[in-house]
Amino acid sequence: MTAEADQDTVAEVLTALADPTRRRILDALAAHGEATATVLAGELPVSRQAIVKHLAVLDRAGLVASHRAGREARYAVRPARLSVTARWMDRVAADWDSRLTAIKRLAEDASAEDASADRTPDRS
Repeated sequence: MTAEADQDTVAEVLTALADPTRRRILDALAAHGEATATVLAGELPVSRQAIVKHLAVLDRAGLVASHRAGREARYAVRPARLSVTARWMDRVAADWDSRLTAIKRLAEDASAEDASADRTPDRS
């Protein structure tokens, strides 16, 4: 996957995960392994129709997959795009950690120089 495709994936995943109901649906699917919209609606304070709409968003983002089992569609989490997003978040966190470490080092060096200057006797 290219860096541009990774960025598109991250944007789609974060947009889908911005809704707390969709996050709860993913949590429920992860706990069940797979489930129908009816089962999910029975566990969440949302109508079955709303669950189906949320599942469509999660499907477009590549976060769930469905297959037919008789008359019902069964949904399961697809972790690949979550993994791409987690790796992006790890890179962002590592960049921030590096920046914060550099700022801390500069602040400590400046503080040490100030302390050293305070101890130097004035020879004027």
